[in-house]
Amino acid sequence: MAMRAMVLESSPGSLQLRDLPPPRPGPGQVAIRVTACGLCRTDLHVVDGELEHPKLPLVPGHQIVGVVEDAVGETRGLTVGARVGVPWLGWTCGTCVYCAEGRENLCERPRFTGYDLDGGFAELAVADARYCFPLPAGYPDLQAAPLLCAGLIGYRAFRMAGEVRRLGFFGFGSAAHILTQVALGVGREVFAFTRAGDTEAQAFARQLGASWAGAVEDDPPSPLDAAILFAPAGELVPRALALTKPGGVVVCAGIHMSAIPSFPYELLWHERVLRSVANLTRVDGEEFLRLAPQVPVRTEVEVFPLASANEALAALRAGRIRGSAVLEI
Repeated sequence: MAMRAMVLESSPGSLQLRDLPPPRPGPGQVAIRVTACGLCRTDLHVVDGELEHPKLPLVPGHQIVGVVEDAVGETRGLTVGARVGVPWLGWTCGTCVYCAEGRENLCERPRFTGYDLDGGFAELAVADARYCFPLPAGYPDLQAAPLLCAGLIGYRAFRMAGEVRRLGFFGFGSAAHILTQVALGVGREVFAFTRAGDTEAQAFARQLGASWAGAVEDDPPSPLDAAILFAPAGELVPRALALTKPGGVVVCAGIHMSAIPSFPYELLWHERVLRSVANLTRVDGEEFLRLAPQVPVRTEVEVFPLASANEALAALRAGRIRGSAVLEI
């Protein structure tokens, strides 16, 4: 008996609808009947060849929501019928210096869902039970999917920005629409920066409560205390630094970014900080999934069938998605 999956056979490339043998879980793993899988820019970076050396052939997708159909060995209490989510970080060694220090996001031998491991653009997926999260009640499957990357890694970036008052988001897509709600929920003020002319994204940001929304070329009404770059455009780094107050933080939240151009030291001076975010930890996931219902975070999704994954990726690439894109399996 076969399962349907969207498969990347070469990188860069497009996805092909294939019938594959159902994956079988090994010790410590669960088999998941996938009901929804979110799409994000990391999927684009994999498909477009910007993240080199993915496992090929590959089933992409790392914001997996589904129901456990089988469990083998020690699975941390996950049993058949449990609803779970699977994020980008899919496996760590548990023994390297970073894992021993509680910084598993920097593991020396990590495996990533939808990159090293087959992901959720399929009817079935296998995952390490250690990296499956029980999902909070109140989120339908389609609305839960974006929480697993846009939410989790966005939340890590949000925490790294510090306890600031005015926070700028550069790029207003899946992560920013979630983190705007989190920021407002804890009393922050949000300024949204979008592509020039993207009045729809700016209106969406204001609808969610942003104090100001404009193009990246525009000056906000006040300097920023911190900025998070969700857009993978290196040229935005000097711009964000220029708009950030002395002592402020600029966080690069993506796994891939185009080259950062040279910039004068004065943009970094006055104790500004430029830092990146790498992956996530299980603690990030547990904290955010407790917080999301309390805010409450409401994800806005555009839904595509599994066979239309290429169309969904094209819409994401072109900036035509309002909120998050999700495949309904």
